[in-house]
This record gives sequence, structure tokens and C-alpha cells, in this order.
Amino acid sequence: MNIPGADRISHGLPPCAGQVPELLVLSNGHGEDQIALRVVEALLVRQPQLHVGILPLVGEGQAYASAEARGQLVRVGPRQALPSGGFSNQSLRGLGRDLAAGLMGLSLRQWRWVRRWGATGAPILAVGDLLPLAFAWSSGSPFAFIGTPKSDYTWRTPPPEGWRSGWNPADAYHRCKGSEWDPWEWGLMASRSCRLVAVRDGLTARGLRRHGLRALAPGNPMLDGFALPPPPIWLAGQRPLLLLPGSRVPEALGNARRLLAAIPLLGTDPHHSGTTITVLLACGREPGLAAWAHLLEHQGWHPDGLDGEAAAIGAVGSWRQGCCRVLLGPGQFSRWAAWGEVGLATAGTATEQLVGLGIPALSLPGPGPQFKAGFACRQSRLLGGAVLPCRSPAELARRLSALLRQPEQRRWLGQRGRQRMGRPGGSARLAALLEEHLLQPPQAPAVTQAASLG
Repeated sequence: MNIPGADRISHGLPPCAGQVPELLVLSNGHGEDQIALRVVEALLVRQPQLHVGILPLVGEGQAYASAEARGQLVRVGPRQALPSGGFSNQSLRGLGRDLAAGLMGLSLRQWRWVRRWGATGAPILAVGDLLPLAFAWSSGSPFAFIGTPKSDYTWRTPPPEGWRSGWNPADAYHRCKGSEWDPWEWGLMASRSCRLVAVRDGLTARGLRRHGLRALAPGNPMLDGFALPPPPIWLAGQRPLLLLPGSRVPEALGNARRLLAAIPLLGTDPHHSGTTITVLLACGREPGLAAWAHLLEHQGWHPDGLDGEAAAIGAVGSWRQGCCRVLLGPGQFSRWAAWGEVGLATAGTATEQLVGLGIPALSLPGPGPQFKAGFACRQSRLLGGAVLPCRSPAELARRLSALLRQPEQRRWLGQRGRQRMGRPGGSARLAALLEEHLLQPPQAPAVTQAASLG
């Protein structure tokens, strides 16, 4: 790649960032950032000397911070946190707030930056939906596209019971196309500059191949990177639940408030009398301990004192209300993920990862900006009902009580979630395909062989 050293600052690179990147990665959202990071890490295993630049199109790309500190990549180009957190498409209000905060100007600066990158001819990896795909196509550089948010399972699966019935114009539209991806997206994927198209599942890949696209489904990077240690011995005999409030502040606090309101209701259920219900609250690094303590204590939870057993699994706080206990674990999701019998979730990517590990979940949509009723319904359809939306804390408590009494139903929903999310190992397989098709000249026999992965 030929970016002269004198042009570093014009390309948005820190003047002391080390080597100029040879691959640019575009991603547009927190979940997409996590997927892109896993793929980049797998690619660096194959090519340790590769220099990777990351341009997060939504937010600051905090998912990349640790890898950047380790020198694995460098964040580049214009970026800015916006009020909706990347979910301006969920409401006109969210879109208006983002526009007022400078969304159009930010997108224009990012597009110009990508165009300057494209003038070098260096490759691009786009992860997400239309926005990174269009940016990569407009650059003129060779690019690969990992389409993360869309799946044909969504419109082929009925809505959860009681949430929507009758004719749905969006479903009818997708059924006419035979794909959730749109014709203009097909056109960008079919361009000569696009060297690889990978989507999240084989059903979606087959839908795109009917339109002449060489779409592959090599596996889901979202299921990679989980160590899955066994649960601690002291958790046996309790009913552990995993609570995922989401990663966006302040929405995560509101989500958690509604989910936690259901737990004391469960504690009064005679089916669970005498049993300790342990809620493993897996949150992000923000908000801090003080904010969580204020929320919990305002809802009637009393500080319980952090014992050595809870501290040993990464908990930083403990609260109790009757026979129910809450343990707070910032950054502990990957460690705690497989310990819960049921998940209580208002998250996006983390919920998909949880059910992909075989843990059924219940959700409780709120005012957003992300986890609104439409988002929860779509997520349930995507995951085949492995996550079931509820309309109130009381309904959530009733459904949760029933699930805890029905191990066979939990297993069936867990199998459904695994089937919808697909097999792990997608990061390594995608890295091999990127090395073959994007970072080296494409070869016709190899393309034929790779097509069988879909």
C-alpha cells in the first residue's frame, strides 16, 4: 500500500501510531465492532505483520480499545458518539437528535476519508449493513463485505404469540424479493470490486445466491471467544439467572430497572419458596458501581456484603431481597454466559450470543432508543423464539417461573437458539477467506471451493 508518510495526518492517522495500515475495516455499531474485532484478531493470527486501521462509523469504537492498546490495530478517521447510539433508524426522534448532533456532517467527513483511502488502492473490509457496504464500494478499492444484521429467518418466522398477527407489509416485501437484503445492496455486492460476501447463516446466503451473488455463510463470529468455565460449586442448588441490560448508557439502567422488578415477584412464587435465586447481572464498564447501587437500593435491594466466593468470579457488588440475590459483574458476560438457566435480556449482540450458547431468554422492551418493542419482536423472530418478549415485569415473572419448572422446554429453546445462531469458528474461517480473496489476488478454483462453505 502506498500512503506516503507525509500524508499520515491527512488520512486521520496518529502521527506516532507506528506503521501505516494496510487494511481498512469499516464497522457501524457496537455489535458490528465486536464481530469485526474477532475477525481481525483471527486474521492477525494468520498474518501477524498485517497493519490494520479501523474506522468505526457509529460511535467511538470502544470495543477496539484493548486491541489498540496491545498494538494490534489503530483507530483512524473521523468518529463521534451520537445520541441514539447508532439506532436513529428506530425512531424519528432518535434520527432528529442525531441530525442535530451533526450526523450528516460526520457521515460526509467519513465518506471523504474513505474516498482518500480508496485512492491508494488498499483493501477494505466492511462489516455491517448498507452504510459500510456503500462506503467501501464508493472508495474504488477492492473490498469484502460481512453482512451481519439481516437474516431471512426473520421474515420466514412468525411473530411471537400476541405481538403481531395478520398481514405484514415488510414480510410481504421480503417474500417478493426472496431475501431480506434489498436490490440496491445486491448491486453493490455484485460489483467487480467486491471480492467476498459473507452473511450470518446458510438460509440468507442461499437467498442471495438466487440473485447471482457468491454469498457464503462460513460461521458466526459472535460465538467465538467464549472460554465457558464451569460454574462454581456454590452455585449448585440455586437458580442462577443471567441479566443482560445492554451496553448503552443510560438505556441500560432503565432496562435493568424493569427486568429487576420481576425478580421479587418470582421470589414470592410458592413453586420457588426456599430456593435462592441468584441474578448474575453482567453489565458493561459503564455505568459505575455507584449508579448500580443507587438503582438497586431504590428498588428495595439491600447491600449484602461481597463474600470471597462472589469476588472470586468477578463480582464487585452483592444485594439481597428475600430469597433473591443480585451479583454485579462488569465485563463478566463471557465468563458467566453459560451459568444461567434462563437469561433476562434487553441487549442486542449479547442476547444473540447467549441463546447461541443454548440458554433461552426472556426480554422486556422499553422506550429505547435500541431495545424497543419492534426490536424485541424482530430479535425473537430471528432467534426462532429462543428469546421471548414480555409486556410487563409481571408477565416476565410468570414466564420465568414456568421456564424454571420446565427443563425440557428450556432444552428445546436452547437447541433452537443454537440452530439459528450457527456453529462457532466463523472468525477463523472468515480470516482464511479474507486472506485468499482480499489480501491475495483471487483465483477461480479457490472461489469455487469456497462456495461450498455456504
